[in-house]
Amino acid sequence: MKRIRSAFLLLLLSCAAASAIKPAQDTLKPTVTAVRVEKPVQITGKLDDPQWLKAIPIYLANEMRPRENAPAKVRTEVLVLYDRDNLYIGFRCFDTLPGNIRANYSDRDKIFSDDYVIVSIDTYGNYQRGYELAVNPYGIQGDLLMMGTGNEDDSYDMVWSSAAHKNKEGWTAEMMIPFKSLSFSSDYKQKWTICFLRNVPRDNRYMLTWTRYDRNNPSYLAQGGILDGLEGIRPGSSLELLPYTMVQQSGEREDEGDPASALKRNAVKARVGGGITYSPGSNTTISAVVNPDFSQIESDAAQISVNTRFALYYPEKRPFFMSGMDLVQTPMYYSRTINDPLYAAKINGKSGRFSYLALVANDRNTAVTVPGEEESNTVTTSLDSYASVGRLRYDIGNESFIGALTLTRNIKDAYNYLGGLDWNFKFWKNWYFQGETFLTTTRELNDTTIFNNHRQLGTSGHDASFNGEKYTGTGLHLELMRAGRKYTFAVVQNNFSPTYQTYNGLFPQVNSKESYMMHRYTIHINKKYIQNIRFQGTFDMIYNFQHTFKGFSFQPSVILNMIGQTFISYSYVPLNSERFRNTLFRDLRMHSINFSTTPLRTLTINVSGQAGKFIYRTDNPVAGKGYNFTSSVDYMPFSRLKLSLMWSTAMLSDLTTGSEFYNGHIIRNITTFQFTRKLFLRGIAQYDSFGKTFSLYPLVSYRFNAFTMLCAGMTQDYQDYEQPGYRFRTSGYQYFMKLQYLFSI
Repeated sequence: MKRIRSAFLLLLLSCAAASAIKPAQDTLKPTVTAVRVEKPVQITGKLDDPQWLKAIPIYLANEMRPRENAPAKVRTEVLVLYDRDNLYIGFRCFDTLPGNIRANYSDRDKIFSDDYVIVSIDTYGNYQRGYELAVNPYGIQGDLLMMGTGNEDDSYDMVWSSAAHKNKEGWTAEMMIPFKSLSFSSDYKQKWTICFLRNVPRDNRYMLTWTRYDRNNPSYLAQGGILDGLEGIRPGSSLELLPYTMVQQSGEREDEGDPASALKRNAVKARVGGGITYSPGSNTTISAVVNPDFSQIESDAAQISVNTRFALYYPEKRPFFMSGMDLVQTPMYYSRTINDPLYAAKINGKSGRFSYLALVANDRNTAVTVPGEEESNTVTTSLDSYASVGRLRYDIGNESFIGALTLTRNIKDAYNYLGGLDWNFKFWKNWYFQGETFLTTTRELNDTTIFNNHRQLGTSGHDASFNGEKYTGTGLHLELMRAGRKYTFAVVQNNFSPTYQTYNGLFPQVNSKESYMMHRYTIHINKKYIQNIRFQGTFDMIYNFQHTFKGFSFQPSVILNMIGQTFISYSYVPLNSERFRNTLFRDLRMHSINFSTTPLRTLTINVSGQAGKFIYRTDNPVAGKGYNFTSSVDYMPFSRLKLSLMWSTAMLSDLTTGSEFYNGHIIRNITTFQFTRKLFLRGIAQYDSFGKTFSLYPLVSYRFNAFTMLCAGMTQDYQDYEQPGYRFRTSGYQYFMKLQYLFSI
């Protein structure tokens, strides 16, 4: 409790200091005035509606990257209009070599390797959140949510309209953004922060901006201009219904281990459900779902889990949980812990400087991750549970805030509660002090038939088994960071007690006191072949709460940004020690590499991995030599076809005998053909040599907008039984068809 009191005292002192922090002044920011029109603008992508002639043009005259504030190589003009219901933004993108424009037909959000234009809108001017809307030369949309300093959530979706048109001078684009899709104050006169950017990928990735960009200020939103002229806009209330219907038929082998057993075919099932979203004003959204369809039409990419003792993270893809969740982040909250809800509801919004969110859900087939010092366990059950999330944040301004978080999970007579505070304070232009402090209390299920594992939770006297024990835990994260043009550093302290648990999160490793430091120095060369070189060093030291040394590492790195959108990073770990299963392993030296390049408009290559000495993490661990690498190739032979191949491999062998502990790989191919902006056909094939499985996932989808869609597909799984006559046999399958439609009232 002393640690918690100290953390609260530190927070209070920081709050007092933050009271003197004033938001950045807007007086010197450039301004674009939106011109009001009285009838809707026709969105054709050609800027041919006569109303565009009323707009006051501005120009993206600055090159943000690779050079800092150099004159833009090509001309870009931006126009802004609005009416009672919508904001309209037009772009004229001139190009001296229009044949070199990179653009592909793709599904939404798959455009960020293309030429594109993007607008970032911060409706409150506090640089905490920005709506980011992008369009490529074929009018394909991309939308993201920017949170804080450069963090972007690519799962965010909004209903808006766009069109684009290629011409002999380059290309043009138009956006229509409904005010009802944005959150903003109720003031009669609005003044928003806005950023305009054009991405021009050629020999380098050229990024052109309206405002000048200072690399000593890491906040992109804070360096935007002002959108003025918006008056009398009222989105009013809105009501959206999102029902769905789904028909599916599945089957599996009666005895999974016997390839000769019958393939059981289940009855055809129909499922209906849906959601409702009500916005009484621009600052509040209330949504609920009943019997939602949280099945995924795109499978998770398999990850190599051999020699890994902690739970793996998979990104959220379910629409209900992807909206409005920028206030709560992994790992303390991980929405996929709400596994199979019967219903869920939430309310989120903003009132003055306060942002808030509350969520409740009834979860079926509850799963719990039980953390530990050297391993975690994910326990699946058939039990119902009730989960809740509460979040409140006070925005001080200029990226600074303080907040509170509560998480609860009740399962029969068991529970897990978490409460905590967090903060972020920006000062001296590019310094940040941020942190989180948490208190958890847990009462386990009293049923060892569900989970019986007697590994100890430190020296607390408790173990991991579900035997009805009750305990509390504490967590603390502190970080001081400076982000600059040339020199960047960060120092981090993480303390999480042996009994810290979050049933609503993904925090698998506890009983740890970790001290981390990073220093990075950048030399900006900006020559034809090399943009910049970075030199970086990291230090990491870990003790547990019993003051036992757990590990230390020092990792120097060199990072190059080069021509052809080529990125190369190499690091070496000359000092690396770790204690595992009471054995101290020294000299775990290893090499790491990251390589990415887009030498042609049709080709992107990525390679990353490590090679050296690793611990073979069994109950009797030993050191071995090996590697783990992941590589991918994206090839687009023409604008409607994309071929993606991913290969992950890992091997570890005994240092003395050379005998292999494991050696395998995962291969995954995704082939997508985009017939139109809305219709695509996709096939996924995946082979996992560790599990001896092969899977196929074909899908055809027609997407009217971000939420309205019709799709049909199947999953077909095969198992290699490695028996004569029984190599790859079907182990399970599913056929499905789904219709989901958004009604907006």
